[in-house]
Amino acid sequence: MKLIVHAVRRLSGFFGIVAAVCLGAACIAVCHMVYVRYVLGASTIWQTEFVLYSVVAATLIGSPYVLAMRGHVNVDLVSHYLGPRARKVLSVFASTLGIVFCVVVAWSGWNYYHEAWTEGWVTESVWAPPLSIILLPLPLGLGLLVLQYIVDIACLITGYEPEDLPDTAQEPPA
Repeated sequence: MKLIVHAVRRLSGFFGIVAAVCLGAACIAVCHMVYVRYVLGASTIWQTEFVLYSVVAATLIGSPYVLAMRGHVNVDLVSHYLGPRARKVLSVFASTLGIVFCVVVAWSGWNYYHEAWTEGWVTESVWAPPLSIILLPLPLGLGLLVLQYIVDIACLITGYEPEDLPDTAQEPPA
């Protein structure tokens, strides 16, 4: 169990780094676009589209890392008033719903990716990058998110707590 948890967390961490690189590349592209447009007075072709795709890819590919670090936004109003057992049941239920959603979207994204890849689709812009490259983060990121959810549920059920998690324990409001 410990080996699987750490392997999935390392994989999530790796894709967290990939997401950070995508965001960094998007920032560099924005700076390049500003320089080309306003300093050189030339038009830009690929930068806006690249920034959009990079930020979306970073969001999708980085989501398993955010889940592993318990960084997703959640509303914990109800869970603060529940006991430990009910809180665990609620967490497993919420994670299961997350898995169902991610599996459906990942499967649809995979079908869309595969069709774009086999048909050789490109975007309708002047730059015209292959659509398959742009669509790959959808099934990849959500597939990894499903793995991270499964590991989180297994940890909840078995009581295993990885050492490198941030401390999220808070006292319930009075």
